[in-house]
Amino acid sequence: MASELSRIIDQVGKDKGIDRKILVEALEQALLAAARKKYGTKQEIEAHFNEEAGEVELFQFKTVVKEVKNPPAEISFKEAKDLDSEVQVGDSLGTKIDVSEFGRIAAQTAKQVIIQRVKDAERENIFEDFKDRKGEVISGTVQRFERGSIIVNLGRAEAVVPQQELIPKETYKPGDRIRAYVLDVRKTPKGPQIILSRSNPNFVIKLFELEVPEISEGIVKIISAAREPGSRAKIAVYSRDSDVDPVGACVGMKGSRVQAVVQELRGEKIDIIPWSEDSASFVCNSLAPAEISKVIINQEAKSMEVIVEDDQLSLAIGRRGQNVRLAAKLTDWKIDIRSEVKPELPEPALDEIASRGMDTVEKIAGVGEKTAQLLNQAGYLTVADLSQTTMDQLTKIEGIGPKKAEKLLESARVHLDKTEDKKE
Repeated sequence: MASELSRIIDQVGKDKGIDRKILVEALEQALLAAARKKYGTKQEIEAHFNEEAGEVELFQFKTVVKEVKNPPAEISFKEAKDLDSEVQVGDSLGTKIDVSEFGRIAAQTAKQVIIQRVKDAERENIFEDFKDRKGEVISGTVQRFERGSIIVNLGRAEAVVPQQELIPKETYKPGDRIRAYVLDVRKTPKGPQIILSRSNPNFVIKLFELEVPEISEGIVKIISAAREPGSRAKIAVYSRDSDVDPVGACVGMKGSRVQAVVQELRGEKIDIIPWSEDSASFVCNSLAPAEISKVIINQEAKSMEVIVEDDQLSLAIGRRGQNVRLAAKLTDWKIDIRSEVKPELPEPALDEIASRGMDTVEKIAGVGEKTAQLLNQAGYLTVADLSQTTMDQLTKIEGIGPKKAEKLLESARVHLDKTEDKKE
């Protein structure tokens, strides 16, 4: 029987992956809890696992006194002398408790404490195993569904893919294999919670790291990534070796590497963009396949005005603005795309304005080519036209805010006053 308990401890430890010391401590605490339930919490009781005997021994400690006034905590000197011939008054004497007399209720208490301690140890082990795997891609099996989320069996643990972390429109059924990015590992009262994601931009980065040896070797680096899950993604890549093309490395022979990632993402299109230290070049690259004519940079606002030919405008913006939106996320720059086409006034209109002695809006102080173009497109050809409009009408023109509108109206009136003075 002695060796039987030790054997059980060893077997449970092996099956559950729990340290033997933790199980022994749990067993000691369990029997201690059972003893206190029987004898009360005021008793001084200790539990120790006897390795040689292979059993947990309980000892009740009492103070040796000449006259007993508190029986639960004291023992008479005469009685103590029978147990230990060398005992002295004031000593603390431990007597062994017969654990067999605990009864069914006490044994049940011990069992519950052991089960709970084993569960706690298992949860702690799972947390320790997975806390350092945050940021990895792992595989599991779809177990079940809970309120739109997928519960994934990882073997020793369960993980959850929240609904918002799934790729839109992708479907799974129980038993399917699933790969995902470990987004977070948290401690909760119910145990460790492992949160997975398939929609996070880092999932794309990690998939390329697995497919492209040059990335794992540190030659090629993915600087940033942007995604609209299930539709399109962009990644910016850079090579530390001038002989290695980072885009080519990620695409692979006949597109094999990028296609492997696309397949995992259920057909999500991926643009691989060469990263550049020059912000303007990087933004231009990120707007591919559109061709850029000119870039105007506002460093303070971290924004860029990108000028393109008229036939490139829809390509640069993308369907429902997707291309420019992803480029802005990828580069971390605010991007405003404009057409390069300059609206030209018909010659008869220009001739008519000149013959009437009217100045065009370009004559106003502070009005440049771009602003004049916006005003002309809105139908304001002359200074007189502009002076007769209102703030509300001007601010409806894209690119003209309240301050600019106020300044334009004031400049138009000043210009007209000067013209009238000259006539007089």
